[in-house]
Amino acid sequence: MKDLQNLKIKIKSQITRIKKAEHDRPNLLSQTIYIGTLGLVMVLPIIAGAYLGSWLDGMMAGYSMHWTLSLLLTGVVIGILNVYFLIKD
Repeated sequence: MKDLQNLKIKIKSQITRIKKAEHDRPNLLSQTIYIGTLGLVMVLPIIAGAYLGSWLDGMMAGYSMHWTLSLLLTGVVIGILNVYFLIKD
């Protein structure tokens, strides 16, 4: 009798675990949103760095790309760190 009760408890816990796994399974929409978010957190710092660097270089006399290249590379590093920390969680 006790074995039957233990079996029922085990089966109920397995059913609950399976239902939870089915509910928590990522679907296509959630995966698409996740990939889109990864793209944005990578690209936005790069674009912002390039734009700000270009603007700063335009304020200087003569032809210069120092700020553009520096802030572009800074944007790449920040974008990579953003993606790393987003994936890490």
